[in-house]
Amino acid sequence: MQSKQFLCVLFAIFLTSIFDYNDAVVFKLTNLVCESYNQSWVVFHNCRLKAVGRNKVLLNLNGTVLHPVNDVSIHGRFFKRANGNRPWLYDVTIDGCQFVRKANNPIASIVYRLFKQYSNINHTCPYVGPQIVKDFYLRHELLRVPMPTGDYLLSIQWLFDKKLQFDTNVSFAFVEDLMKKN
Repeated sequence: MQSKQFLCVLFAIFLTSIFDYNDAVVFKLTNLVCESYNQSWVVFHNCRLKAVGRNKVLLNLNGTVLHPVNDVSIHGRFFKRANGNRPWLYDVTIDGCQFVRKANNPIASIVYRLFKQYSNINHTCPYVGPQIVKDFYLRHELLRVPMPTGDYLLSIQWLFDKKLQFDTNVSFAFVEDLMKKN
């Protein structure tokens, strides 16, 4: 049994040595939609994607929270496209203020780790003023979970004081082709 495991490890090392994993993975943003339901509380100034290369797309989001927010709930749903968007992996609501103090949800931590360095949304409550994500792009090396090849949608509803204020929907593609040569 141990010899089979050893052979599998050797085979994996061999594959990674002959193939450049960075060229074999496409992980890019494909669509972004931001919608404010309460313009007197949240206003979006910029919500767009910018293609800078074949497999690199930058996300820029600039919104202003007009009144201090001390109660943020985030309802995230993760869909995989297959004859329409189908629920796939994840549907949860977290307390946004508590999460920034102590990251207590593993999937939310993965998403937060992807964009944290590109954003000023990295402090605890209260949130007020400009909330910015600038020049964010997806990097597969920060994604520490296996994903099947496909198109995905991350739908996030943002609730302030238990009332829906805005949505952000981010679509992305993940393609892993380990047979692609250098």
